[in-house]
Amino acid sequence: MFQRYTATAQLLHWITTAALFLMLPFVWVAENFPPGPIRVYWYFLHESFGITVFLLVIARLTWRFAHPPPALPESQPLALRALSAGTHWLLYAVLLVMPVTGYLMAGNGQPVPFFFVSLPGLPKNDPLGVVADTIHVYGQFAVYALVILHIAGTVWHVAVRRDGLLNRMLPPQRPEV
Repeated sequence: MFQRYTATAQLLHWITTAALFLMLPFVWVAENFPPGPIRVYWYFLHESFGITVFLLVIARLTWRFAHPPPALPESQPLALRALSAGTHWLLYAVLLVMPVTGYLMAGNGQPVPFFFVSLPGLPKNDPLGVVADTIHVYGQFAVYALVILHIAGTVWHVAVRRDGLLNRMLPPQRPEV
């Protein structure tokens, strides 16, 4: 039987997943409206959830350093363990970079909405805004690729290897003996 992640790590993982999967469609919807209040509303949701994802990733990393995750079983090939570790760390990195660049874009000379609080923006700096926008636009493809790779790995462990590795990130389904 595999060691499981702590209940806190599991909870943070699934809340982050939910927030990420809510946040992405918000911007897709916003982009399909002309400038105006409806578009502003969808961007408001996207930005608020983006900051939420950032805070959740900080909490996850803090928890992870204080409570190291269970080691992958030695039965997992070294290449798979390296791919898993690399994917996880790249996901953490991109999920930190994206909200920072989004904040730099949204807060370029104006406050940034975070649900019903206005966070301070930065002084107007158009060159910084352009760089942040470029990183943010290209970064989305890194998010898509890494999330797809993470989900594909999960599906592979569940459907092909049938090794129960997914259970590490799920609460016990029946009493363990």
